[in-house]
Amino acid sequence: MSGRDPHEQNRVSTPLELLFDLTFVIAFGVAASQLAHLMAEGHVAAGLAGFAFAAFAIWWAWMNFTWFASAYDTDDWVYRMTTMLQMVGVIVLALGIAPMFASVEHGGHIDSTVIVAGYVVMRIALVGQWLRAAAQDPPRRSACLTYAGAIVVAQVGWVAQIFVQTSVPVFFVTALVLVAVEMSGPVLAERRMGGTPWHAHHIAERYGLLAIIALGEGVVGTVASLTAEVGEHGWSTDSILLVAAGIGLTFGMWWVYFLVPAGELLHARRQLSFWYGYLHLAVFGAIVATGAGLHVAAYYIDGESTLDSVGTVLAVAIPVGVYLVSMFVIYSLLVGDFDVVHAMLLVLAAAALAAGVVLAAGGMSMAVCLLVVTAAPLVVVVGFEAVGHRHAAVAVAHRLGAHRPG
Repeated sequence: MSGRDPHEQNRVSTPLELLFDLTFVIAFGVAASQLAHLMAEGHVAAGLAGFAFAAFAIWWAWMNFTWFASAYDTDDWVYRMTTMLQMVGVIVLALGIAPMFASVEHGGHIDSTVIVAGYVVMRIALVGQWLRAAAQDPPRRSACLTYAGAIVVAQVGWVAQIFVQTSVPVFFVTALVLVAVEMSGPVLAERRMGGTPWHAHHIAERYGLLAIIALGEGVVGTVASLTAEVGEHGWSTDSILLVAAGIGLTFGMWWVYFLVPAGELLHARRQLSFWYGYLHLAVFGAIVATGAGLHVAAYYIDGESTLDSVGTVLAVAIPVGVYLVSMFVIYSLLVGDFDVVHAMLLVLAAAALAAGVVLAAGGMSMAVCLLVVTAAPLVVVVGFEAVGHRHAAVAVAHRLGAHRPG
């Protein structure tokens, strides 16, 4: 385990990494369904608080594995067995999401026991992998030991938090402190201790694959939520429009995600790795929350939601807006420029989102309003394909050209 070549040609995700990602389908699905359930019952604040905690826990578990694998994937039997152990930990984490949401809903002490137990299982394997890398890659030993040490310190904190009875606000304040510890470990290891040989194109592909998984879960969950209604009453106009909106949003958000060559840009500016990596928490969270919003819309059609039409449309429009803004910020950082054309497309997308909400407030059918919301990512896509791609090509060429000698 001496480290992979960060300039390796044709580096792609391995079958083991794809298998590992499947465990996150379950975690994303549970988080989305719990958020939708609480919002449909009118417990919006509790749902958002629980979702914020769950989204970070899921995303960070994936991050820990993915960046290590990009640098040290040896694919021998030891690596495969430790990866399997981490997959078990992800499943345990997923089993703990529902109890955590329930405890947030009812107030009092937050029940994060099972989630933390899942992390303990994952991190027994992950710390072992970092220690193995430290032993077998002497030039990067300091970085590997820093990763291992930060993981242990943070995990001790999460375990201790289980046994301290606190209110919901105190829990989330201490959780923010532990999150800061978690996220500072990689910064210290990569910036101060020599770093690891992660592969930019591989990382960009891994993030893209997880985005596809998250987007797919939203569609599957929406259709599953409509099953009872369709089975009892057949296909209604609203249910058909909701499925169309779900497919349209999924396709539009997917298209937006892959508008620029993130791998090439990240390879040219490796110092942007933390901006790229950490900002994706908002991207993945927004994708899963959009799926949850579509679940809420299905509840609304079934007559099982306390939210009105405006609240239901907002449950979809807000995460879509967060997604588009997050992607614009990541794009701007990667190309090192503020693209006015793409900023205007973002404004037009915001107008589409606002129009959907305004129409709902005016009494328009909720399902029709969701179709208007669907236009937001499509506006960006159409504008990019018609005009924006030229500006993007110039910005990307300038960024990559500045990186190359001569």
